[in-house]
Amino acid sequence: MKKKYFSAALAAALLFAGFAFTACDDDDDNGAPGTKPTIKFENVVAKKNYVQSGTFAAAAPGATSQFTFYAAKGQRLMLVSKYSNSNDLFFAPANPGIALFNDQGVPNTGIVANAVKLWDNGTRVNEQPGPGVSHPGTPQTGVVTEVNGTDAAGHTYPAASDMFQVSLAYDVAQSLFTCTITNISNNTANSTPFSGGVFVVSNILDGELVMDKPFFSVDQKSSTELTQLAENSNVSPLQTLVASQTGIITTLAGAIVVVYTGDTNPIYTLNQKDAQLGLAALAQRGDPSPLKTSLEKVPQVRKIYTITETAEPGESLSCTYDAATNEKVAFATMFGYSNDWFFANGPALAALTKGDVTSKTVLLDDGTAISQYPGAGNAQYIFGGTVMPEDKPITAVGSTFPVPAVNELIKVTIY
Repeated sequence: MKKKYFSAALAAALLFAGFAFTACDDDDDNGAPGTKPTIKFENVVAKKNYVQSGTFAAAAPGATSQFTFYAAKGQRLMLVSKYSNSNDLFFAPANPGIALFNDQGVPNTGIVANAVKLWDNGTRVNEQPGPGVSHPGTPQTGVVTEVNGTDAAGHTYPAASDMFQVSLAYDVAQSLFTCTITNISNNTANSTPFSGGVFVVSNILDGELVMDKPFFSVDQKSSTELTQLAENSNVSPLQTLVASQTGIITTLAGAIVVVYTGDTNPIYTLNQKDAQLGLAALAQRGDPSPLKTSLEKVPQVRKIYTITETAEPGESLSCTYDAATNEKVAFATMFGYSNDWFFANGPALAALTKGDVTSKTVLLDDGTAISQYPGAGNAQYIFGGTVMPEDKPITAVGSTFPVPAVNELIKVTIY
């Protein structure tokens, strides 16, 4: 949780005691006394190493293989493919993978110079590379090392990028890359097919890659899954492993809690356009203050509380509010890894409701910014992006992207 108002000592004490407490701002603490429920927003998303993963096809000398993926500033592409005319050599970038954007957020396109290196898996004795290499070959107990010109047995190789060429094209609106692998080994003395391969795009949390060594660590023993690919061109074990570590994650960024009377939710109206009272600021960048300022002028709104912190997976935001029996409560918090999505209560909630209200919580698209793949869109605020506006009604988030169910992302409790 990113705390703006508390000392590190106090934060540590609260965490030690088992509490996840977040400041809840209310400009008017002098209203009539009443029951004071607490609403808690828990980020329950399972932390995953990768936002996307997949496979690509084999490529004979002179042929190409292609795949697509979404990514944003700071994320890296890691891929791996077997040097087929070898015992256990493979092509892959150096950790943490290929940089996809520069520091200014400009995409890396065209042929990527020195995109990959050639690696020795360390599990088979290297023979002279060529179509006559025996498989699987003689076992050895070694570690993953770079092959830079010659291997441990003295066999020579061209530079990896003289055999394995990577080029990237980019679609700005979708934040979608197309990666083309070209087998140019036919221009060298070491012509070889490439096996099919596996790729991943690492998730980012708090500005850091969740996994910065996706497939291997230099000078360490190789995994069973990578060994199957490096020795036998079998992508399935590694594909299965990384698929289990792949998924959309998010933060909860900022929140607003509104106590009101009447029958109209003051925060939003489903299937109508954003009323331009400030909801877009919360949905796009986790800032509840513009909406708070607007709702202070609405007669039916009695109390407004805001939270300005961010909860990462496993963390929570909470707020205690003043309420009476004839009042309702509405809330909203940003799906932080989106362009303009937010969680909110769907049906109206009595302000004195108690218990788990996750089943009454929905994930909505504010309709004010073009949606991109969650956690991999370069226009998203989490990546310092610039909004690409759209003008559509507020709707439930659909199935365009593989977003987990609401109850796998957030738990909302009033107690």
